Amino acid sequence: MSRSLLYTLIALSSTVPAIGCVAQMNQASVQSPPSSSAVTASSAVVKLHAESAREKSSVDESKIRPVAHRDPVAHRDVVQPIADQASANEPVLTSDGKRDRLYPLEEKAVASNSDHSLAAYESSPVLEVQESGLEGLPPEPVVVDSMDHSSDLAMVPPHTVQMNLPTALAMIDSQHPAVGLAQWRTREAYAALDQANVLWLPSIQAGFSFHRHDGNYQSSNGDIVDVNRNSFQYGLGAGATGAGTTNTRPGLVAQFHMADAIFQPKIAEKTAWARGHAASSVLNQQLLQAATAYTELLEAYQDARVLEESRERVRELAGITSDFAAAGQGMLADADRMQTELRLIDSRLVGGQERVAVASARLAQAISMHSGETLLPMDVTVVPLELMAAGADKASLISTGLASRPELKESQSLVAAACEAYRREKYAPFVPSVLLGYSTGGFGGGLGNDLDDVDGRYDFDAVVTWELRNFGLGERAARNRASARVQQARFEKLRVMDQVAAEISESASQIEFRRQQVDLTQQAIATAERSYESNLERIKDGEGLPIEVLQAVQALESARRAYLQAVTAYNQAQFRLQWALGWPVGDGQASMAY
Repeated sequence: MSRSLLYTLIALSSTVPAIGCVAQMNQASVQSPPSSSAVTASSAVVKLHAESAREKSSVDESKIRPVAHRDPVAHRDVVQPIADQASANEPVLTSDGKRDRLYPLEEKAVASNSDHSLAAYESSPVLEVQESGLEGLPPEPVVVDSMDHSSDLAMVPPHTVQMNLPTALAMIDSQHPAVGLAQWRTREAYAALDQANVLWLPSIQAGFSFHRHDGNYQSSNGDIVDVNRNSFQYGLGAGATGAGTTNTRPGLVAQFHMADAIFQPKIAEKTAWARGHAASSVLNQQLLQAATAYTELLEAYQDARVLEESRERVRELAGITSDFAAAGQGMLADADRMQTELRLIDSRLVGGQERVAVASARLAQAISMHSGETLLPMDVTVVPLELMAAGADKASLISTGLASRPELKESQSLVAAACEAYRREKYAPFVPSVLLGYSTGGFGGGLGNDLDDVDGRYDFDAVVTWELRNFGLGERAARNRASARVQQARFEKLRVMDQVAAEISESASQIEFRRQQVDLTQQAIATAERSYESNLERIKDGEGLPIEVLQAVQALESARRAYLQAVTAYNQAQFRLQWALGWPVGDGQASMAY
């Protein structure tokens, strides 16, 4: 994923208020504190204020203490507690000898229980906005603080975080769990490469050893002798006994198979390449999930807006129908039909609120934010995105994807690693295993319990052996196993190539046909609006009954929702195509169509 993609997507959102540092979307921008003019979504600013008052008999003052709530996801949040000033003249309630100060509820319009509009949903405690510098604080509940017993604010309502698409994509960094896991696996692979590169270097062993023998002992000429003896060694190397060399724990020891020293660095290198490409694949997948989740959230909000406007039209018609029925110019059944339609729209609005909450939770999961935070898209409307030129040739797109997709590069690296492993097994019988040892230090001993004559000692050992495992049958089995792994890796590479080509072709076809759906549904909106306006004017002129306009209202709602779904599906196909191509978005390639 190149940084040019982020800059391009920033340009896409230049028509709506931006959030965060849109000039640089790297790890530093995610971890930097919010500026006065912009608030980054990676640093959700939580403004909480809680008041605790206590009044003594001789002092009539209130003490304000800010209460900061730290979100469980510490790497995504910046807490900024704010203490409000207390008013000196506040009402006091005396009950049973206890004096309590009352904090009145701030007057603000609150939606009734029967109001199922998105505005009422956003103003409910689930979606109250508490962002610094963005919106005013929500109405505070009535708080009764005992002046004799201090109490803290026990419940802090959740808050809303405004976010646009570039900010959501910038949240996919090394701090994201999936991306971070993949990157640390890559570091592990490169650490294994470093270890393979020094396989032939000796290890250092220092210490001391003590040996004692009592009883029969066979000398070198075959005689059995009864001897009690002991020996002691210290320094670089340990474990020498009698006249033997220090072969148990040499001071400097290098022990390896020449085939491993030659081929293991190559195998580890190819494996590390594969892990690096796998990390890029995880990053691309998370970017796709974040972009898709954001478009779904934006669609959910816009769908609720469409339902709200449809409800207003039906409510207006319901009033006219009731007036006609009261005047005897219409039927009461028509008024009941309008009320039924109002209840059905209310039900659809409740479903829209559910979709908003679910889409917000899914986006929070995609960008690794706390799911309790409600995300609010900053885009004012849904517009078609053009990330790829219309009429692009599928063959050229497939060629680009085969050259750019990290999944295919990972498969190629695994094929190369399997080939190196096969070469290792092929040449293993012809190259030796090596054992080199060098020891130095003090050595002494004697008969019985005597331990004397300690002096310097030096040992050097070199052992080179060739091994033919299991009379050669083991070597053949090892080569066959390595050859089978090579073939598995090659066929896996072919499978990935077919998958990449299919994903590119599918996404390109979806873009082509969904673009046509966008055009058709846009035309349907125009005709539905003309039908609604003409029918409404006819009713206002006294021609026909208001119930006749209901079908036009339903057609307009269906057309607008169909257009919204078509644009969302079209944008998701655009993002999926970019993912299928390996995100090769360059500067100046993307645009917004209105």
